[in-house]
Amino acid sequence: MDSNEHEPAGGAAPSPPRAPGIAGLSTPYRVVTALALGVVAVAACTHLAFVFLHVAPSNTVSRQHAKTIDSWIYPEFEQNWKLFAPNPLQQNIAVEARADVRGEDGELVTIPWRDLSAEDGEAIRHSLLPSHTRQNELRRAWDFFTGSHDEDNKPNGERGQLSEEYLRRIAVNRLAPGLREGTILRIQLRSATTAVPAPKWSTETTDTQTYYRELPWWTL
Repeated sequence: MDSNEHEPAGGAAPSPPRAPGIAGLSTPYRVVTALALGVVAVAACTHLAFVFLHVAPSNTVSRQHAKTIDSWIYPEFEQNWKLFAPNPLQQNIAVEARADVRGEDGELVTIPWRDLSAEDGEAIRHSLLPSHTRQNELRRAWDFFTGSHDEDNKPNGERGQLSEEYLRRIAVNRLAPGLREGTILRIQLRSATTAVPAPKWSTETTDTQTYYRELPWWTL
């Protein structure tokens, strides 16, 4: 067999095998890739630092840069420790609403309480892709309200007034579709709080009675 039978045409030597990964790129592409990886690494570390300062106990750094941290965290990256410590949630809190409706005949009717939280729960139960709105909108709105009002349901500053408007808008949007023949004149909301019963093997006694917190009527 001729010794030149397997040589490339023209007698050119075969090119060396290309190195795998970034090492196989040309110098300009390696520089660009390294810079991109560096930017991603810096962004990831910065994000983790902000999240850590947000969930960590208050300290000098978190107090000094509170506005910067909050602007980065809220609303997409909010974190809290309610699931773990020191006090895991031990209550079921449902938000209910009712309304005074003026019918087409002029009659004023008060519709019964509707459990908006139960409707949200039914909408996401067994759903493979549950709605983020159904999971969190009403719950967060109620937390916003209770966190900005005193026990007499009086607002603590501008955030309290804003929370009332937000909660009222959610309630109207939930009630209005079912009241095609009539006009909502005013609405009222309340919470129904029930403690989660202790497990059967526990000797702890739990008061499972439902307690209500009624808000005043809001005129639309």
